[in-house]
Amino acid sequence: MSTQAFSHAAFFQQLKKYYTFYTGGFILFLLALAVAEQLGMSRAWIGYWFLFATIALYAGIGWMSRTMDVAEYYVAGRRVPAFFNGMATGADWMSAASFIGMAGTLFLSGYDGLAWVMGWTGGFCLVALFLAPYLRKFGQFTIPDFLAERYGGNIVRGIGVIAAITCSFVYVVAQIYGVGLIVSRMTGLEFGIGVFVGLGGILVCAMLGGMRAVTWTQVAQYIVLIIAYLTPVVWLGVKHTGIPVPQIAYGYTLQKLADVEKKITADPKEQEVRKIFADRAAAGKAALATPDKAYAEGKVKVEQNLADLKTANAPAEKISAAEKAVAAYPANVKAAEVQWKRETGLAARAAPLRPHAQAFPGKDEAAQNTARLNFIGIVFCMMFGTAALPHILMRYYTTPSVQQARVSVFWSLLFIFLLYFTAPCLAVLAKYDMFTNLVGSSFASLPAWAAAWAKVDPSLLNITDINMDGIVQWAEVVIGGDLIVLATPEIAGLPYVVSGLVAAGGLAAALSTADGLLLTIANALAHDFYYKMIDPNASTAKRVTLSKVLLVVMAITAAYVTSLKPGDILFLVGAAFSLGASSFFPALVLGVFWKRANKWGAICGMVMGLGLCAYYMYTRYPFFGVNMPLWFGLSPVSAGMFGLPASMLTIYIVSLLTPEPSKQVQELVEHVRYPNLAGDTVVSEAA
Repeated sequence: MSTQAFSHAAFFQQLKKYYTFYTGGFILFLLALAVAEQLGMSRAWIGYWFLFATIALYAGIGWMSRTMDVAEYYVAGRRVPAFFNGMATGADWMSAASFIGMAGTLFLSGYDGLAWVMGWTGGFCLVALFLAPYLRKFGQFTIPDFLAERYGGNIVRGIGVIAAITCSFVYVVAQIYGVGLIVSRMTGLEFGIGVFVGLGGILVCAMLGGMRAVTWTQVAQYIVLIIAYLTPVVWLGVKHTGIPVPQIAYGYTLQKLADVEKKITADPKEQEVRKIFADRAAAGKAALATPDKAYAEGKVKVEQNLADLKTANAPAEKISAAEKAVAAYPANVKAAEVQWKRETGLAARAAPLRPHAQAFPGKDEAAQNTARLNFIGIVFCMMFGTAALPHILMRYYTTPSVQQARVSVFWSLLFIFLLYFTAPCLAVLAKYDMFTNLVGSSFASLPAWAAAWAKVDPSLLNITDINMDGIVQWAEVVIGGDLIVLATPEIAGLPYVVSGLVAAGGLAAALSTADGLLLTIANALAHDFYYKMIDPNASTAKRVTLSKVLLVVMAITAAYVTSLKPGDILFLVGAAFSLGASSFFPALVLGVFWKRANKWGAICGMVMGLGLCAYYMYTRYPFFGVNMPLWFGLSPVSAGMFGLPASMLTIYIVSLLTPEPSKQVQELVEHVRYPNLAGDTVVSEAA
């Protein structure tokens, strides 16, 4: 065994010892809090302990890993063993979207939510086959580094910087949104304040030690988040099936859920509520047809109702409700039209309950085909986006060799599989528990968790007695997917320490991905833009310091954007993947496998892909207010379906119409294409 190999083996054994002790300590911490809860510790203090203890731990790792060395800051010294890089990649990958949003999407969408699982899993196969080993063979620090070397010139590098910042910024907003939700629920702080409180944990980990600190922090975060995710699922599995491995009983649980769904659908009270929604939607549509007349008649109606109640000496609560209706009546026709448009949206709540296992729902064949196309679109964008996101690809720069990079992809898939294999079970178990415990309960005795989560964000949970019968029907419940995982322990009546554990896991997932994304943005600005394009003579200390400053600036900017609530977690993540797939994937893959691809092809292709994808999202996503018609019924999150093919085709055509790359570039492609699997440590990152 060589001295270098022996050194790597010793380092691996040392890491195993450290993280074994860390895992044992964390389990003891959980047990101590569980005992404290039984002895009377308040829920608030349990939440504080989980929040501050875990953030303090991550901050401590970040402090101990602080560095000013360029190679350590950008690529963790290229000495991260495959096993631990796989774990760090798993944490980097299992963002707030995977941890919080995945099961929530499956809860709300049923079968259709599997598109995300299929796309993300397939994406890692593309990483293993087409990119990871080749980028590791190339060396250097960033994805724009490869683009600039492969295609030549700073124009390609600059476009790569813009693309990296764009997709990473959108992605990091989703993570900070998840952090805000968790901190707000655990501390009682307002959401906007919770965003900036949680930001401190992100900055300490990423700013001080760069990739080195982020890597070792992410390994610790993976251990927390996977324990947190599996614990409530195992608990619910035992509760509802008697089996501690719910994946085994998934089919049985799904059948039980289907039986409950049929019962709810047939309930006359449920049908009554849905009819009310249908009537309100129809009334809103009719009012919009004659707004002036409808406004005048509506105002007379609410005022007359109040007068009649007073004349009849009706109960005080009815008179009070009528007074509130008069006070809440729109001030003018324009305000009324806004309200009526909201009413027309209630048609969706009037629709019958969709069975969880039903694929591609729709009232007719055209609607079903549109649902099928959107399913394919999400799989497509998530798969190719996975293989193109810079913060994931950069993780494979940190391994000691090409062989380790390949092995690292295997470990990444295994660690990610543990969560993805569990998410469908969690969604079904949580839905079954809610259908059997919440539906049919009394409004007078709603559980405490309902009020608590409604306080965090009313859009996440709203339960209103529409038919005034005092009993909860499912149609009266508005629930956001981002709530499901975090609230499941409370919904299922588990000890609050489990809720704290899940929140800590969600926080670990969001922080781990946010660290990597912010580091990608800061490195793109400090290394690729400033050092490579403006001041090539900048000192090492200046480059690293600038990266840290820019990281703070971008984090604060992202936190501000997050406070505006531009969208739910899963949409923001999906948008980032579509942008990444459209801008990076064609240029990277053709750069490795097609020697004829040249600078002008890459420039035109990346601009075309990124521009078309961004245009479709901007003009179709409701947040921006443009609301142009959809192409082929594809949702904005699947914009990569247009951007990626356009980019690929543009690179191909333009490359054929312009001069071929230099002999030096073609030799670089040959060098990258044929890695030495025995361990190639060729490094060209001296810059």
